Amino acid sequence: MDLLHKDLFGRLERFYDAVPRDAARAEEHGALVLFVRQGAGWPFYARPRLDAPEPPSLADVAAVRERQRELGLPEALEWVHETTPDLLAVARSAGLSVLQAPLMVLDPAALPDPGTLTDVPLRVLDAAAPGLAADVAARRAVAGVGFSAAGTEPGEAGPAQRDAAVAELDEAALDEERTRLADGRRLSVLAETPAEGALASGMAMRVGDVAEIAGVATLPAARRRGLGAAVTAALARELLAAGTDLVFLSAGGEDIARVYLRVGFRRVGTACIAEPTPVTP
Repeated sequence: MDLLHKDLFGRLERFYDAVPRDAARAEEHGALVLFVRQGAGWPFYARPRLDAPEPPSLADVAAVRERQRELGLPEALEWVHETTPDLLAVARSAGLSVLQAPLMVLDPAALPDPGTLTDVPLRVLDAAAPGLAADVAARRAVAGVGFSAAGTEPGEAGPAQRDAAVAELDEAALDEERTRLADGRRLSVLAETPAEGALASGMAMRVGDVAEIAGVATLPAARRRGLGAAVTAALARELLAAGTDLVFLSAGGEDIARVYLRVGFRRVGTACIAEPTPVTP
């Protein structure tokens, strides 16, 4: 690995380690660290320790999975293959199924104007807006419906299914969202029309000058309108304007990676997500 890529992957590792720490307790299990969320919210994962002298072993993976089961958490393990290449074989030998997702970094010079990608208006969520709770609920509902029909193919699920999926946020979740939006650690974008409401959404998590774009989703009925690319471009543009000089994401598959190529992202590696292999009846 050359020095340029070594620095890049080092920055990514520090980012992955930092993101959960203000909302989770870190437990070390050999060469792995498990982040246990404090309070309500999406559960975190286990990943390689930054300071581990050796790569994670099969015993480390077993210990983390036992602890996750004990806490009622998903048995999820995440890492970057280029940084921890030995973990792929270890995870598979533990009986885990590993998703290998394209890891992509933005080339700022190749970032298009979001307005050239779709005719649907885009809006950055404002922490001080009185309608923030409704906006966040809409973002989450779009993501829930969009990710339930993976890929980029159009489908039938649209605004009616989104509205049925809207759930009221509790005060703690809303306060967390507002705080992170206000201090720049989080950024959210909606693509919406007055007639149809929110059709696509996405968010970004930022630590210092590094940010990850995640959760980009489009209602299946609104696909093939450039919305996913436009939301991603809008997030990237806002991040660059805020002084972020490394913007990255993990694509869910090669078809989704092609969408991000249009927005100026280039593949640099592979992000691995390991989970138990589903049991078929």
